[in-house]
Amino acid sequence: MRKYPLGDSCLCWSLDDKIDPAVSARILSVYRELKDTAPGTLGIRDFVPSYNALAVHFDPLKCDRKKLEELVDEAFAKESGGNNTGKEVIIPVKYDGEDLDRVAELHDLTVREVIDLHSKGNFTVAMVGFLPNFPYLIGLDERLVTPRLDSPRTKVPAGSVAIGGAQTGIYPVESPGGWNLIGSTDPALLQAIEPGDRVIFEEMK
Repeated sequence: MRKYPLGDSCLCWSLDDKIDPAVSARILSVYRELKDTAPGTLGIRDFVPSYNALAVHFDPLKCDRKKLEELVDEAFAKESGGNNTGKEVIIPVKYDGEDLDRVAELHDLTVREVIDLHSKGNFTVAMVGFLPNFPYLIGLDERLVTPRLDSPRTKVPAGSVAIGGAQTGIYPVESPGGWNLIGSTDPALLQAIEPGDRVIFEEMK
């Protein structure tokens, strides 16, 4: 594990440099533990998980850095992977994305098979970023792992459900993007999503 500052008001604990479900589970377990139990007297402003690291933002004028580091170090030392599961969120999806046929062809699957594999996946919100409320979801079936587009689109519609590499994501607002669009949903549903939540995609007929 590496520990390093990001400016004068953030410390980062990093476990790896790649996307790995086991590493993400450890990060989410510590994140949820600290988010639920960390004392408010340390000047902590926020905990922000990524796939393989946890950033702790704090007020440098109010924070006791030594106590903060001890708190997070201890949380990682005690981490057992048992506190990384959040609430279950059901996302209804209309599988109508403009890249759906191409994703199926690329993997020698039918469109029906792509939809079934995606909608029956077991997804976890590893982190939220890129845009506010954009969930990065791990748990994609390896048969659907699809490289990003060579040339990103300048406009991706809000609510687009997409695949980028081994990840699934949902665009909360219209924005540029290079992921493969396979469906659409109501972007308002993303406002309640938090790291560690479990996401179930439910096909809309």
